[in-house]
This record gives sequence, structure tokens and C-alpha cells, in this order.
Amino acid sequence: MHITKRSSKMKRYTQLLAIGGMVSSLSAFTYAHEGHDHSMRMDMSAKQNTTMNASMPMEHSQHQSPSISPQVQNQDGHAEHYKEHGGQIYQSTQLDTQWLLDEDGQGTLKSKLKTWVGTDENKLFIIADYTKAESEKSEQSLAALYSRNIADFWDVQAGVNYRYNPDREVDKEQFEGVVGFHGMAQYFFETDADLYVGQDQQWRFVLETERDLLLTQKLILQPYLEMEWVLRDESKYAAKTGLADAEVGIKTRYEIVKNRVMPFIDVGYGYSKGRKETDWQTASDSKTGWVYGAGLSLKF
Repeated sequence: MHITKRSSKMKRYTQLLAIGGMVSSLSAFTYAHEGHDHSMRMDMSAKQNTTMNASMPMEHSQHQSPSISPQVQNQDGHAEHYKEHGGQIYQSTQLDTQWLLDEDGQGTLKSKLKTWVGTDENKLFIIADYTKAESEKSEQSLAALYSRNIADFWDVQAGVNYRYNPDREVDKEQFEGVVGFHGMAQYFFETDADLYVGQDQQWRFVLETERDLLLTQKLILQPYLEMEWVLRDESKYAAKTGLADAEVGIKTRYEIVKNRVMPFIDVGYGYSKGRKETDWQTASDSKTGWVYGAGLSLKF
């Protein structure tokens, strides 16, 4: 009996050990399998992160490249466009000097220097005038004008003009503001139309226009018209209001060096309204008459 009970207990104990071993083996296998899956997922995740990190700079660079390249191309294109369409800087200077005689034989030396520098759109003009009549002191003026292109063949100009008249007892020096237009009018008349505003309520409008007519490649006629209107003048040496001065004429020039060295003769008809009486001057009458002379024009 005791032997039988012991053997049955041994069998049960052996069965329990076998079952426990199987459970332990199954648990170990399950844990190992889960660990392998977890490590595989970790490896896959790491690989994905590495792939994403490696690909992100490429995508970012690919995203930036199109944005930078057009900017550079646009800048280069704008520079080329600006250079080809008005971006070049030019310069021109013209000096005209002439000796004129009126009907009374009174001689006058006139000289005008006109120079400008800039592009097709923006220019700076410097204009200097010198006039010396016989038995009188010389008169000078100097203007600096900014010129801005506003339409085909037309610029708007603004600046300041300085005038000096040593024959006057007072107000020998005067400054004026200037605004006007410079360009090519119909039928190729080169035109300047300017409004001058100075001290003592001096308002005047000046119009100058001229055109070249080619007789040959070197012999050229140049009809011209110059007019000045005094709109208002309360200065000590006031001019009469209205059309104060006008001159119409024609120059004939011969270009010894094409558009460089050009002697000319000048014949014109002039009108001057005169000055009104003030405490500093006596009134003068209007006068008209022919003027003629010769001169030399230089361009460089």
C-alpha cells in the first residue's frame, strides 16, 4: 500500500515537473520571440528615422534651390534689361560761341555751355550762359537741372538757376527755381519750355525750339525760335509784363568734323519790349531789328 501511494505521488510529481518545464519553455520562447519582434521594430524605426533624416536635407535643399535660383536669375535678368534699356551712362557737352551785330552796329559776344551726364531715364544738366555787349559789363547765368524721362522723347526738368548782373547797383545776384520740359516736339523740333520763379515776385516763361534741315551731309540749316514772357515782376529792375523778348532766325553750319567742329553764320530778327520805370531805373521803349553774326560750335 505504501509502495503504491508513493509511486502514484511520484507520478504526479513527475507530471507536475514536466508541465512546469513545458510552461517555462513556452514562456521563454514567447519572451524571446517578443524581444526579437521588439528589436526588429526598433531597428526598423531607427532605419526609418535615419532614412527620413537623410532625406529631409535633400528635400529641403530641393525646396530651396528653385527659390534661390530664380532670384539670382531675376537679378541678372534685371541688370541685363536695365543695361540694354536705358541703363548705360552717357555724357555730352556742347559749347557755342558767337559774335553778333545789330542794325546800329552794336556788337555782342555770346557763349553758351551745355553739358549733361546720365542714362536714358535720369540726367543731370549743367547750362552756363555768358553775354557781353560792347561798352557794358558781362552778364552770366548758371543752371543745374535734374531731368527725368516721362514719355518718348520728353523729359521733365527741375532745378535752380543763378544770375549775375554787375551793372546793377543792388540785387546783382539772384537765384531762381526752374521747372519745365525738354524734348522733341512735332516735326522734330528740339524744344525747351521752362518756368522761372525768383525773388521779388519774378515769374517768367522761356520757350526755345530749333530743328536741323540737311542740305548735304555736312551743310545744315537750323531754324530757331526763342521767346520770353514776363508773367510778373516786382523787382527793382523790373521788365514789362507780357512778351518781353523774342528772336526768330536761321543758322547755317558746316560740319568740318561730323557733329564735332561746326562753324556757322546766324541771321535773325529780334524784339525787346523794354523795362518799366522804377526807383532804380528809367523806363525803356520796345525795339525791333535784325541781328547777324558768325560763331563756332564744338561738341565733345
